Amino acid sequence: MSEIAKTIGDRIRIYRVRAKITQMRLAEKSGVHHTYIGQLERGEKNATLETIEKVARALNLSLETLFEAIVDGNVDNTVSREIYDLVNAQPEKEQLALLELVKRAVEYKNI
Repeated sequence: MSEIAKTIGDRIRIYRVRAKITQMRLAEKSGVHHTYIGQLERGEKNATLETIEKVARALNLSLETLFEAIVDGNVDNTVSREIYDLVNAQPEKEQLALLELVKRAVEYKNI
C-alpha cells in the first residue's frame, strides 16, 4: 500500500469517527459501497479524485483538509503532524485537556 493512500485513509477514518458515523453511513452519504470505505480507510485502494471528493463532501470536509501537508506526492511525516492527527481525532473537550497537559509539560521542562 502506498504511503499517501494510507495517510488519506487514516484521515478519512479519523474524520468519520469524529463525525460519529459508521462506515455504512458514510458509504450511503457518499454513494460508494461500505466495503470500499473500509478499503480506503486501510489504504488498500487508490481512489479516484472523484471518489475522494464524494467521501470528503459526505464528511463536510474540503479536499484541502484531506490533502494537507502532502508535498510533491510525499507525506510530511513530522512528529508534529502525527500529534496533530492524534489530537484532532479527539472530541473538543479532550483536545482542551490534552492542550493543558502539553502546556504543563512544557512549563515543567522550563523550570
